Amino acid sequence: MIEPQVIPDPVFDSLVGGEGGREAVLLLRRSRRSRSLLLLKQVLDGPCGPAASAAADVLADVERAAPAAVASVLDGPSFGSWARHATRACPAHRHDGRCATQGLAAFAAVAAVRADTAVTVSVPSYDGLLHLPGLGTAMTSGSSPQALVVTGDGPAVQIRSAGHVLRLPRDHSRAGRDWQPVAWLRAEHRGLALALPLETADRLLPALDTVQARPAAWQGLLRSAWELLVERHPRRAEELASGLTAIVPLPAPARGVTSSTSRHAFGAVLTSWPAEPQRMALTLLHEFQHSKLSALTDLVTLYEPGGRPWLFAPWRPDPRPPGGLLQGIYAHLGDLAFWHDLGGVVRDAEQADAAWRFAQVRAHVERGLAEAAAHVRLTALGERFLARAGKTVRALDSRARGSVDERLLRAVARVEAGSEAVWRLRWAMTEATPGVRRLAALWLAALPAGRLPADEIGSAPSAPDGPGPELARWAARQRGADRAVPVAAAAQAAAARPDHVERWAELAAAAEAEQVAGAFVLGRRTELVKALFLELAGGDPALAGPGGAADPLALAAWMEQTEPRPEDGTVQNIGVSMSQNARSPLRNT
Repeated sequence: MIEPQVIPDPVFDSLVGGEGGREAVLLLRRSRRSRSLLLLKQVLDGPCGPAASAAADVLADVERAAPAAVASVLDGPSFGSWARHATRACPAHRHDGRCATQGLAAFAAVAAVRADTAVTVSVPSYDGLLHLPGLGTAMTSGSSPQALVVTGDGPAVQIRSAGHVLRLPRDHSRAGRDWQPVAWLRAEHRGLALALPLETADRLLPALDTVQARPAAWQGLLRSAWELLVERHPRRAEELASGLTAIVPLPAPARGVTSSTSRHAFGAVLTSWPAEPQRMALTLLHEFQHSKLSALTDLVTLYEPGGRPWLFAPWRPDPRPPGGLLQGIYAHLGDLAFWHDLGGVVRDAEQADAAWRFAQVRAHVERGLAEAAAHVRLTALGERFLARAGKTVRALDSRARGSVDERLLRAVARVEAGSEAVWRLRWAMTEATPGVRRLAALWLAALPAGRLPADEIGSAPSAPDGPGPELARWAARQRGADRAVPVAAAAQAAAARPDHVERWAELAAAAEAEQVAGAFVLGRRTELVKALFLELAGGDPALAGPGGAADPLALAAWMEQTEPRPEDGTVQNIGVSMSQNARSPLRNT
């Protein structure tokens, strides 16, 4: 049933503060079910609706007999993705001459199997494979674009294709000839249970790598991760038990772990093999944060068009749109709580690592909040979002006070200042050459810089590489160093080799560490300092070296005289007055 959704003020504030609790998650699940039904209605009312009408009738019949079975399909990770895909313009959702709306038949078949209801439904097959999301994948005749799924003869299920009949095992979770079931992962600790499909039967999901880790390995890893979550993060574990819908295994990257969510697949976590329980637990928490905010922003509007289209997010190597920035802030609130809580129970090297990660994530969230406050056109509810997020950061910071030493905080600040400088050299652009030439003329005439040229952030044409190995080694050195390179030496090094981005990282970090004049401009307008430096050298880096046209630090200090460091938009000031614009209640119909 499609119902209007109401989010009470306390629930909204709790959600945007990073958590929400079990009841809030269940509310979001109900709202997503209503959204899925609205999308289904849009599909059936659209130009390709007749192609799905038979499957819709089957789904309606099954719902009358077993509404819980249909609800499990609507709440599953695949239905929302299919419905969104099927609502696109007709020419865009054809595959081999077939309409994507026909995919509804697969969900009708799965609902009938779960309800043990007698139906016969024609389901599309692709390249000899028939995908039943949440249930499994059957091999069919490659020449037939359709297969009949026949249910209702007890637990037996038949798949008929081109004269061939495949009888599934009575226990559908067992593999059989031409049948690969979706494995279910289960974990329970202290009475709190989690059951998730390892979804491998949805053709709209990424290509899967099931060789790297078999279901038994995922089962063992999830069990250990779940014990960690229930013991150390019980409130978050309750949210996960109420909201997670699937784990989708991704191909392994060249190094590390990759994970993501789909906006349209609530509660589904897409991840490569995390290898150890702590990483698995953090991945589930982080990605579920994305699902929560995606569901919430279906109901409320946090920002409006008109702000800066591409923004700096310190946790990413590429520019992010406003929605992506807010998503990242919210996901990292979960990470912040994870590392805060972990730091209180581990010891020695693990404790030091947790303290570093807590401090770094805190710096990321603070910088993200400042970027959003400065450049996103927030609604009243968006302002409340930043206010509550800032309050969460301050509360965790207050509880962690004394467990994170000043040396570590200084090292984190250096790494973050240097990383942002390198990011700006890659993505930020100025008002082209005229603005830089004007600054050069003013510098040479010993006049004030005046208003600095506006900057523009370029969008990423494709997925960018991360920081190069030189920068990674530089960042690692900062973590182990007591202090930064002296700022004067860093300025000389940047002047000698302005083409080396790590030299600018070193200079921005040193300026931030010593809090010298020009530190803010070096960190937030690095590309402009470099452009002016090279302009004064006539474009020849050799002429801009020591004894040449100018010192980068002197240029930054000169520019900062008329471009003061902003005092608003910081985490400390976010939230003092923003909540006064709140609306009550929050509604979406």
